Amino acid sequence: MSTWSVVAAVVGGLVLLWAVLVGLLWVAARRTSQRVDLRDLLRLVPDLVRLTHRLARDPSLPRGVRVRLGALLLYLALPIDLVPDVIPVVGYADDVVVVALVLRSVVRLAGPEAIERHWPGTDVGLAAVLRLAGVTSGAAS
Repeated sequence: MSTWSVVAAVVGGLVLLWAVLVGLLWVAARRTSQRVDLRDLLRLVPDLVRLTHRLARDPSLPRGVRVRLGALLLYLALPIDLVPDVIPVVGYADDVVVVALVLRSVVRLAGPEAIERHWPGTDVGLAAVLRLAGVTSGAAS
C-alpha cells in the first residue's frame, strides 16, 4: 500500500467522521434550540482528538479506558481495516463505526461525567459527541 493511499484513507476517514459529527451536532442544536456556527462545525474533529488525548492521560479513570483508546489509535493507524478503504464510502465508514463503538465503551467504563469534564469544545459539540456515544439524557447541561 502506498503512502498516498494511507494518507487518503486517513483523510477520508476523518472527513466521514466529521460529516457524521456535523449531522449529530445539527440534530443536537435543533433539539436544544441553539445556534450552530461554522466554528462549531470546524472544530468537532480537533475537539474529539483533544478529548481522547485528555481521557488517555487521566490517571483517575480505569485502565481499560487507556487500553481502549490505545487500541483505537492502533486500529486507525494501521492500513488494515475491517472493510478496505478502496471501497468508496463504505471503506471509510468502518472507521467511524469503530470510533463510535470505542467511544460508547469508554463512556460506559468512565461515565459521561468524565467526557463532560474533559470536553474542550462547546456544549452543542459535547451533546453531539454524547449522542454518538449513546448517551441520550443529561448531555451538556
